[in-house]
Amino acid sequence: MEANMNYLAVLLDGKRLSDIKGTALESKVTDMFGGAIKALIMEVPEAQTKKILAEFPAARLDARFFLEEAPIAFKRAVFEEIKRTKSIEPTVIDAVMAKVADLKDLVAKESEYLPVPEIE
Repeated sequence: MEANMNYLAVLLDGKRLSDIKGTALESKVTDMFGGAIKALIMEVPEAQTKKILAEFPAARLDARFFLEEAPIAFKRAVFEEIKRTKSIEPTVIDAVMAKVADLKDLVAKESEYLPVPEIE
């Protein structure tokens, strides 16, 4: 893990795992909490971290330098961009943050209610 680098764990359920199956991303899946949870760990440079924290005040960095408490709409958008680009490079965050105005509407709704998980 690199200095001045923060991280974002993109959690993967069965549907998301199937979405990346057969891609190079599949080899980057990490077990968390003793294998109970699967995730892709993205490196997030300091400049991007500051933008995320500025746009989403509830987000924070934990002691491991992981971004936590980011809005659900943001996390979903990150995964959709990962799926589209088949990448976990910082350009994924750039693409998501380019649509931050659209995300803010969804994030505002999250303060009223939490969206129902998408389960198939």
